[in-house]
Amino acid sequence: MLQQEIPVSALTRTRQDSLANVADSHRLPVVEVLAEIASSMNADANIEQMLTRFLEIMMRLSKAKAGVVRVLTSDGGHLRMVGAVGLAPALLEKERYVPLECGICGRATLNQGTQADSVMAVCSKQVRHLYFAQRCKTVYAIPLRHKGRVLGVYNLFMEGDDTLPEDVSYLFNSISEHLGMALENARLTRENMRISLMNERTMLANQIHDSLAQTLAYAKMRLTVLNEAIAEGDKEHTDRYLGDLEEAVDMAYSELRNLITQFRDRIDPRGLVPALQEMVESFRKKANADVDFLNIAQDVVLTPDEEIQVFHIIQESLYNICKHARARHVIVTLDLEGGQYIVNVADDGVGLMSGTVASVGKSFGLTIMRERAAKLNGKLTIESRAAGGTIVRLTFPARLPNEDAAR
Repeated sequence: MLQQEIPVSALTRTRQDSLANVADSHRLPVVEVLAEIASSMNADANIEQMLTRFLEIMMRLSKAKAGVVRVLTSDGGHLRMVGAVGLAPALLEKERYVPLECGICGRATLNQGTQADSVMAVCSKQVRHLYFAQRCKTVYAIPLRHKGRVLGVYNLFMEGDDTLPEDVSYLFNSISEHLGMALENARLTRENMRISLMNERTMLANQIHDSLAQTLAYAKMRLTVLNEAIAEGDKEHTDRYLGDLEEAVDMAYSELRNLITQFRDRIDPRGLVPALQEMVESFRKKANADVDFLNIAQDVVLTPDEEIQVFHIIQESLYNICKHARARHVIVTLDLEGGQYIVNVADDGVGLMSGTVASVGKSFGLTIMRERAAKLNGKLTIESRAAGGTIVRLTFPARLPNEDAAR
């Protein structure tokens, strides 16, 4: 099940008013401050660029001489520098990674609140002289928090030892809370991507097992008996097994091309209906035929896996029409009736000619389509139309509302 992202909403009116007061008190344009915060939070930007942008805002408000932003590493034991302003290259290299419990950053993490101290007191002797070379006397550590967990720290290095005004501290706390939320969203997004990738790889592995792997296993068995027939000089069986082997290789090649096609044509992330609309448009160009898609169902509510199964069943149906039917008109319909989804792919092509019904029943593509239908707890049929051509019909049950909650 995919992780749910935390909504990053606009700042509340009360908080916006407070930020506006801060901007006024420091003679910064209100619109500029709020616009930078809003654009950073709402834009689909790189999280490290966002953190560095806020570092620059915080330095401007506090009149800091230098600043660093660090995030918690995946092992939870270190802070990694992701952005810095005003620090010498030698200092950047030494401060690239610091232990979580190190000095003022450790205190800010443990206490989950802003900390301030003398550079002389909190920095190691090796690093201290570099800060003094830049005339930095006081260091602040402002934690990035989300739901009682510190995800990173801002460090601000000041020339003097004056404390931050209360309104500026309030602003910094507000920024840290929102950036903590942004960091958590970024983490959840990465987890979702990993889960999606794992699910996709599992699905690909299952499809290879169900199709190509079984065909190759059959070819391997035919190859064994073929070698035995050759060794025994049995020409009749040799010819027969050789024919079986050639047929298996042709089928494996066809299956491989089919798998490549399926995984190259990705389903639209907006859902099944937009994906089918795009598929039909693409098929219309390839087949040089009139192709229509009609969505009769008022609301299509399927899981991502169900959408993929339906998508590929229709895709295979259109592929077969393009290859065999010589149709001039094709219509794909999606309907919901009596608690059942009904998908029809109808064409006006040559239809199921005499003697082809048995071969259709043995078609590997049709076998895979029926396996997909079974995963939907549904049924797939293919039959001739009275007006000519064929119709492929998929029916499967719609899920009840309580089933959605269970998933």
